[in-house]
Parts: sequence; C-alpha cells; structure tokens
Amino acid sequence: MLGAGGSIDLARLLLDLLIVLVAAKSAAELAERFRVPAVVGEICAGILIGPSVLGLVELGGDRGVSITVMAEIGVLLLLLQVGMEMDLGELAKVGKASLLVAIIGVVLPFGFGAATGLAFGESGNTALFFGAALTATSVGITARVFGDLRALATTEARIVLGAAVADDVLGLVILTVVVKIVTGSSVGPGLVIQTVGLALVFLLGTGIVGLFVVPRLLDVVHRRASSPAAVTVVALAIALGFAELAAQAKLAFIIGAFMAGLGLGKSRHHERIALDLGAIGNIFIPVFFVQIGINADLAAMVKPSVLGIAAAMTALAVIGKMAAAVGAMGTRADKLLIGLGMVPRGEVGLIFASIGLAAGVLNDDQYGALLIVVLVTTIVTPPLLRLRIGRIDATNARSAADTQGADVEPPGGWLVVTAGHISLRATPAADETLPIALRVAALAATARPCDELLDWFAQHRNHPLQWSIANTPALVRLLRSSDPRGWRFLDITGVLTRALPEVADVMRRRRADISDLDPIGALRFAVVDRLDTLAVEFDLADDRLVLAAFVADVCADASNDRDCAYQLAARLAPETEAARITNIVADAHTLRAATGHRNQFDEADIIQMAAHLASPAHAHDAHRLAVALGALPTWQREALDERLALIGEALDHPELTSGEATNLAAAHRLAAQRLLDDPAARDRLKLAPTSYLLSHQPDELARHARLVEPLPHRGTVRVTVSPEPEPDHWTIDIACRDSDGLLAHLTDVLANNHLDVVAATIATWPDGAVLDTFTVRTTDRPAARTLAQQIEDQLSRPLHLSAGLDLTVSFDHGAHPWHSMCIVSGPDQPGSLRAVSAAFAAAGVLVHAARIASADYQLNDRFWVTDRLGHKLDEPTTERVRRALAGQRLKRRFALR
Repeated sequence: MLGAGGSIDLARLLLDLLIVLVAAKSAAELAERFRVPAVVGEICAGILIGPSVLGLVELGGDRGVSITVMAEIGVLLLLLQVGMEMDLGELAKVGKASLLVAIIGVVLPFGFGAATGLAFGESGNTALFFGAALTATSVGITARVFGDLRALATTEARIVLGAAVADDVLGLVILTVVVKIVTGSSVGPGLVIQTVGLALVFLLGTGIVGLFVVPRLLDVVHRRASSPAAVTVVALAIALGFAELAAQAKLAFIIGAFMAGLGLGKSRHHERIALDLGAIGNIFIPVFFVQIGINADLAAMVKPSVLGIAAAMTALAVIGKMAAAVGAMGTRADKLLIGLGMVPRGEVGLIFASIGLAAGVLNDDQYGALLIVVLVTTIVTPPLLRLRIGRIDATNARSAADTQGADVEPPGGWLVVTAGHISLRATPAADETLPIALRVAALAATARPCDELLDWFAQHRNHPLQWSIANTPALVRLLRSSDPRGWRFLDITGVLTRALPEVADVMRRRRADISDLDPIGALRFAVVDRLDTLAVEFDLADDRLVLAAFVADVCADASNDRDCAYQLAARLAPETEAARITNIVADAHTLRAATGHRNQFDEADIIQMAAHLASPAHAHDAHRLAVALGALPTWQREALDERLALIGEALDHPELTSGEATNLAAAHRLAAQRLLDDPAARDRLKLAPTSYLLSHQPDELARHARLVEPLPHRGTVRVTVSPEPEPDHWTIDIACRDSDGLLAHLTDVLANNHLDVVAATIATWPDGAVLDTFTVRTTDRPAARTLAQQIEDQLSRPLHLSAGLDLTVSFDHGAHPWHSMCIVSGPDQPGSLRAVSAAFAAAGVLVHAARIASADYQLNDRFWVTDRLGHKLDEPTTERVRRALAGQRLKRRFALR
C-alpha cells in the first residue's frame, strides 16, 4: 500500500483496516446469532467487501501489501494460540480408538483429495495440496456443539476430541512436508525422504527447546526484568524466531509458531502471555479470515468446473472422515456420531488453502473449490451433530425407561480411587448424579474419572437436577480446594448447567471474553481465591463467608446484583442464612464504595453504617469480603481498615446492647424522649427517620420535637437559632409542613441573607411535618423571627430553576446502605446550593442529609438522596437532576422537596 514516491499510503491503510475489522466483527456476530461458526461469517464478510462484490478492499498490487502482512501475522498468532492451548498430556493419553480414528481420518482424506485432483487433470503439486487441505478437523466447532448439548463426557465426544487434537498435529506435519515438496524443483523419492527427515528433525529439535528451554528462559526474564511486559515481548520474539527457523528450513512458517506455542503453554506465565497476545490476536486473526474471503473469486467459484471439483472433494472429504469412525470398532460408541464429529475442516483447512494460493500452487479456481469444501463441511456439521445426538438421547431415554432400578449404595460409598482413576463400585440411580458429581469433582485434583464413570454421567446428561442445601458442604469443599479440574468436570458433564445455571452462565461468558484466552481462567473464582490468600491476615474464612465470596464472584456482572445474589444464596443455604450471605455481599460493596472518595466519612457516617451493620461479626465479614473483591490502592485499603475500626468502636457503645435499645438509633430516640414532657413530642420521635435519629444527639432531637409539635399550620414556619461551639457558626432549625420545592425555597432565603451553609440534615414525617437543620457561617447571629417571615413569604412564590452555573453532578449508589450520594463540584459561587436544591425539587428527589464544603474556591458538596418512595435513584431520575441543574424545564413538574 504505497503512495506517491513509494511511501506508505497510511490513510488508505487505516481505511482498509477499518472496513475489514468492522465487517469481520459484524459478520461474526450475525453468524453466531444464527448458530453458524463465526469464521464462516468472517469469510463471507471478506467476499462481500472484496473485489467479487463491493470492491471496498483489494489485495492486488501495492495496495494490498499491508493487509496481507497483517493477515500473515494473524495466522502466526492463530497457530501460536493453538499450540499454547494444546495439552500434550491429554494428547499422550488419547486412547487407542482416538489414535486410530485420527490416523484413518488423515490418511483417507489425503488420498481421496490427491486422487480427486489427479482425476480432474490437476498437477501433482496441486493434488498434494488438495489432499493436505482435506486432512484437517476443526476441534473447536465440534467441541462447541458437544458442549452446547452437554455431551462432552460421552464416549463419542472423548474419541472425536482426542482424534481431532492428534489430527491437527498430523495435519501440520503433512503440511510441512507438502510445502517443502511443492516448492522444490522436482519431486522424487529422495526429496520426499529428505523432506520428511528434515521435518522430523525440526519438530524434534524445536520441541525439545520449546518444552525444556523456553519455560526456564521465561522464568529468568520474569525474575530479572523490571518491565511487566518483558515476558510477553520475549514470548513473541521466541514465536517469531521459531517461525523464521521454519521458513529458513523451507518449511511452513506456521509450524514454527505452533511449536513455539507448545513451549509457551508449558510455562508458568502462559496465562499472562495468552492475555497480552490475545489482545493483538483479536485484531490480526479476523484480518486473516477476511483476507481468505477477499482472495476468493466469486465468479470463479460458481463455474460449473469449479462446482464439479468442489462437489467431488466435498463428498470424498465427508466420506473420508466418516470412514475414520472404523477406528472406534470394539467400543460401544455411536460410529455415525464419531464420523460426523470429524467432518468440519474449519480454520486449519483454510490455512492450508491460503498457503497454497500464496505459494502459487493453487489458482483462483482451485482455491475457490477448496474454500467451498471448507465452508460446506463447517456449516452442515453442527446441525447434523445436533440431530444425531438428539436421536441418541431419545433412544437412551427409552432404554432408561425400561431399566429395572439401580444398585444399592455399597458400604464404602459409590466411588473408589484405584491407581489414580476414579470408578464406580456399583451402578447408582440417576437421582444420585449431583452428589456423585460433586464427589468426583473433589477427587479430580489428584485422580482422573475412568471411561466407565464418564459413560455413566453421559447416560444421564439430560436427567433434571435440583440443587439441595445438603449438597452445599461439598460445594464449599470444592471452592476451598481452588482446583479448576473439578469445575471442568462439572462443566463438561453438564451438571452445572442443570444444577447451578447461574454459575454455568458465568463460565460461558468468561470463555467468550476475548481478553481471556486461557480456558482454565473460566474455571476459577477470583474472589474466593483472594479470600483464601487473605487467611494469613484474617485467619481461615468460615463457610458462610466462602459462599458470600462465591456469590459475589458469580453475580459480579449481573444487571441487578442484589437479586442475583439472593437467588443464588437461597439455593445454597436456608432462608435466614441466605439473607445473611446476601447482606455480606451488599455491605462489602458498600464499604468499598464508601472509601472510594477520599475523606468522605465522618462521625454521622460511621454511626449510620454501624447501625446498618448491627454486629461486629457482620461488620468484619463485610470488611473481609470488601478486601477480597479486588486490589485496592494503599490509601483506600487504609481508609477501609480505619472505617472498620471506627465502626467497631461505635458498635461497642453500651447503648447498642442495652435492654431497651436494639440499635443506636433507638438509643438516641429513647434518650431524647426522656427529656420530653409532652406526650405528642415523644410520639413524634417514634416515627422519626432512622438516618435523622442517627445524625443528632438526644438533646438536639428533644429540641426539634418541641419545635415541630404541635404541627404548624400550612404556610406557617417556626425557626430557632442556636450557637455552635465553633466561632461564627450557628444552627438554624426550621419546622413547617412539606410543600413543593421546600428545600429550594429555604436555601433561597438563606442565600439572600448571605448565610453560608456548611451542613444540612432533613427529617420528614408521614403527616407532612418537616424539620430542616442548617449549620451556617456568619459573624452576626441570624434573626429567627425575620427568617421565619421571609420563608413564609418565599413559600408563596413560584420556584425557578437556576441556569448559568458551571456545576457538575455525579452519583454513587453504593456508598451508603439506604441512600444515593450525589456529589456536586464546580466553582464556589453564590446561589449554588439554591440551584442544586431547585434541581432536586424539579426532578422529584428527596434530600435526607447534606455536607457542604469548599476548598480553593471549588465546591465539594455531598447530598444523600432518594426518590419519593425512599429508594435509591435510578438512571432516569439522575438524568432529570442533570437536566434541571442545566436550567432545562422538565415536561412534568414534581411536587416534591
């Protein structure tokens, strides 16, 4: 992609990249919605934007150089990822049936493909590439279908997935040999032997280096490097080095990337590497698949000759893989299902085709024919697999209905571990699936389920499961073990989907997370793991706290996390205990949010939070979970610990445990009532809001009750002024009936009298009585009678929204257990509090308390607010506040304070 003078046309490159990425992502999303593999959508997107249809992106000439290079990087990263995700231990453990299926599934399609090419008059090199392209099996597509149908534990799935992994390795070896042969000057027995020998030497040499040297090298880099990205950069350099070695040996460069991936996957740092390189792969890998579509000539693909060879190769490709099921003879597995599972070609077949086109071995017609084969086998296989599995399930259901009972549980239990394998002592009933699965999951850390046990789970994979509280202790033990193998077992057997669907959904979302390419990452619960690491600091967590951490982890991304938390907790524990677990989770989030603002809690905050938490044990549980929810900056962790200490001191207050008061709010109310002689005033305090009782001392409450009783007539205002200990500070108590925009009217009068408000609290009673308390700063004592008259006059005037004030509002709904916190910032200017109060009134928001502060002529005001029903604010209400503060007239006027 060169401009005038040979320079890179950057604008054109960026535009092409934009088109490619948008088209790839849109097509992949659309394909997934129709249950078609995403890779098919990306290829179709390439055909659409390529020369065959819209012509938006072209790869010919200088223009396509940069896109082609990015596609090459994409395929390198793709094979690197395949290598990192391949478990050599699992590959070594594939059974005889899987190995035979893999060998037959490579040999027959290779022979059929090569024969088809020769039969249609193609050259020997082209015929070899045809055969090589038909050898691959897409393990990802097959595994997804089996997983969706909870059939991963079946014998058929185990055989197919094991064969597909071995199939990939054999296919890459064949590709290496074929590339070497077809790029040579002539083909003969000597060249074939030399190429095979060179390929084996390369695989052996890079395998030894990758498995034994690369992990140690990365450990050294990790210990000595100061940059956290050093390990990833070195890992990428190793992959590029291996790819270059393969290219120098005249082998396919992707085999070098694959071998590097095997070595990186054995490193202790493979998760970090996968995460970092995955971010790059998310850009470059789709470019590769889109490029495949761009390279396709749609006109050539619909030629009768191309369709003819494509039809022949498709038929033979299907027959060759279906015939591979012969390798499973002697097992009770369904041979048709095994054959279908081997059919899809997918990504590796596409790589073979693209390499053949780039090497000049394939022309546009031949490339189009191979592309049709790959697309057809990839698209048709998933529905055929679903249909076949459905029929097998129906047959098994009829057979199960004819089965007469089950064995009695042996004295030693259903399970036995022998030589590292878990097996059944007897045949349990289907209703025992869940407890046995939990027991197997716990044993999976040190032993492997045998084939017969997996077959038993597969037989009952559609049996409905109902979680019982009796199973929760086994779940807690599994959580404490922190071993992902147990969760993987529960996942592949479909137990999680049936018994704990919330957990299965979380794992599914994690696997779909493009930022986490580590398949084991979806099987870990980070909050539970962090809680375990905190045992050194806090001692071992009890079962209730472990469950709370589990619930917090599962419900972290739920739209309504409290409802999600309670629903899951109610499945795991009795009702009372479930409520406690839910409260621990909610209060842990509240504690974290409350310390997210520097210096934003004082005595009133502590008292209210202490009353909410109610007990030291609950406060410590919430604090511990708050720490486990995620890493905190040092200042925030210190603030969280300080907050816990202050809450503990408040909970140690003697009034909290007295016989008359069950919490501090009640203690304040009782103490104030003892100071009152008027029964009506004492009754008034019985209905006072909890937040109001906690914010004032008993003598203040008594004074307020005397001011409110008897209830003032409408339009009448009572005002008292009291000095504060701090010089030039006064407390103004205002009692009246509730009315439209009352707080805005009151702050208007205070502003007109040049009274600088530094704090405010509000109390509202069900009968409409209101008691507003303002702490103001002024040199002269305000005149109570004058203020009362001015307020009465102001209440008869219309309320106007202020405009032109440069104020910003934000909301924090987690910093307080009962209220939303509104933070107002901006220049400290006259009328700011009045403007905010008017906006609250217009938006229908109640203000329960306020803290007014400024520094360096900048506001830092806090308001604790709810809607009229006492609920925290929702998004539409907060938006109304912002609009009203900007001076916009709302369509509906709310008659609220």
